[in-house]
Amino acid sequence: MLEEVERWLADRSWSAADRPLDQLLDRKRAAGTTVSVVLPALDEEATVGAIVEVVRRELIEGLPVPLVDELVVVDSGSADRTAEVAAKAGARVVHRDEILPRLPALPGKGEVLWRSLLATRGDIVCFVDADLRDFSAAFVSGIVGPLLTDPDVQFVKAMYDRPLGDTPGQGGRVTELVARPLLNLHWPQLAGFVQPLGGEYAVRRSLLERLPFPVGYGVELGLLVDALHTVGLDALAQVDVGVRLHRHQDGQALGRMAAAIYRTAQVRLSRGHLVRPQLTQFERGAEGFVPRTYPVDTEERPPMAGIEEYALRRVA
Repeated sequence: MLEEVERWLADRSWSAADRPLDQLLDRKRAAGTTVSVVLPALDEEATVGAIVEVVRRELIEGLPVPLVDELVVVDSGSADRTAEVAAKAGARVVHRDEILPRLPALPGKGEVLWRSLLATRGDIVCFVDADLRDFSAAFVSGIVGPLLTDPDVQFVKAMYDRPLGDTPGQGGRVTELVARPLLNLHWPQLAGFVQPLGGEYAVRRSLLERLPFPVGYGVELGLLVDALHTVGLDALAQVDVGVRLHRHQDGQALGRMAAAIYRTAQVRLSRGHLVRPQLTQFERGAEGFVPRTYPVDTEERPPMAGIEEYALRRVA
């Protein structure tokens, strides 16, 4: 590991308990900083309501100064009751297609995160996946904390234990097999991140609006790499928030995720184009193995700062 990364681990890796809620509220009140929490959601009726309830109960209601000013669920086309459950729990629910309607929406998580910048106004934007179970408010307060207390920090990732079923430490298979090797080989300054692909991170809007967003599974790696090149390692940090429990993908879904992440890395290495942006996988059918070919995400949205509607909103 680079000496720079060892120093960064000592200086920029914290625990959520290092910054008590009272301290964060004092800093927030003094600075007048606003915080938006965004949950991208697709068919998450089983979990999204409980997450919204925890954020509202512990970080908005009954506090002298709400830590969270805006709680938004962006529904990307759920076929279940995700939108209804989230609204009933107290979130503002916005459909992906209602944001920036002049641009037809592309499928993918990154597309939802990109559009959420136009649907929110907080100085700090905190992203939280909507499939978490046994959700703790520390997932929000922990990663927002450094941004409220240290003006030099601009991007904070959550780190956590990630069990696979009853086996501790075995979650994050794409991280260990794809993302971590890529980062160590090509961006060794990022080798200290425990969960580089984690969906829980908080970022200053002033940075997010300057970054391109891969529209699919590559969004977390893309944002992290581009943030490094834009603001430098010392502006990045991570916070231990405990244990992350969520729904795990099957092996073939992980393969598609891995392909998208590799493609995102390749583009950032060469800024070129894939010759064949597709992935073929195999499923056993009645007469043997059947090939299934899927497109690999090849689209990226430009920095939001260059979008006309976003610029006009800031002027207004």
